[in-house]
Amino acid sequence: MRRLLTHIFGAIGRSTLSSLQRTGDATMLSLRALCCFFMPPWQGSHIVRQLYALGVGSLIIIAITGAFTGMVLALQGYYMLAKFGSESLLGSAIALSIIRELGPVLAAFMLIGRAGSSITAEIGIMRVTEQLDALQMMAVNPVGRIIMPRILATVIALPLLVAIFDVVGLAAGYVIGVDLLGVNAGAFIGEMVTKVAMEDLNIGWIKAAGFGLLIGAICTWYGYRAEATTEGVARATTQAVVLSCVSVLVLDYILTSFFL
Repeated sequence: MRRLLTHIFGAIGRSTLSSLQRTGDATMLSLRALCCFFMPPWQGSHIVRQLYALGVGSLIIIAITGAFTGMVLALQGYYMLAKFGSESLLGSAIALSIIRELGPVLAAFMLIGRAGSSITAEIGIMRVTEQLDALQMMAVNPVGRIIMPRILATVIALPLLVAIFDVVGLAAGYVIGVDLLGVNAGAFIGEMVTKVAMEDLNIGWIKAAGFGLLIGAICTWYGYRAEATTEGVARATTQAVVLSCVSVLVLDYILTSFFL
């Protein structure tokens, strides 16, 4: 019995220490990367390329997800509010749900699936093909050249994608609520304008920026520290996607409880 307990608590302790070590390593790597932004040479062209790949490349999936999210919220919200005779509140319910919670979280999930996995795989392949080692031999800092542009791109791109998600979702909710379900257009928009404050928009953008930093840090770290084999890159990509999704949910709860 004593040996079993020792084995169990030993495994828990080793796992905890390993997790803390990985977290510290990822944090230090991300801080080094962000510090490279203020050091020459300037990587502006690489940041723009990553912004185009992450932002423009994700527009379609963000717009589709936002549209169907708004439509589902309109349908569900209408039949819930109709039970209490409060159909006029549908606009504010959709707006607050999308702007404060669903917009940042779902857009972050779409960015993880669309771009986060490719970031990890791309950097991992660079590790396998020894491109990172070649950069070091040419006196080029791989952290500033490879990791920093991708982290900054996720931080900048995700709030912009969230804004597009919100606009498309609200427009889709308006179409379903007003044109299909017959909610008064004036009441729909009026309640939305009355109930949604600038603070709600700021909360959504702060969440989006935090999620972007978290996604960029996790995905780049897993790619940079991936085992230099095809299996290692595949395993790192899977772990990066799973951990990014879980971390987004955890951070969302922390930020929501803080702002409330």
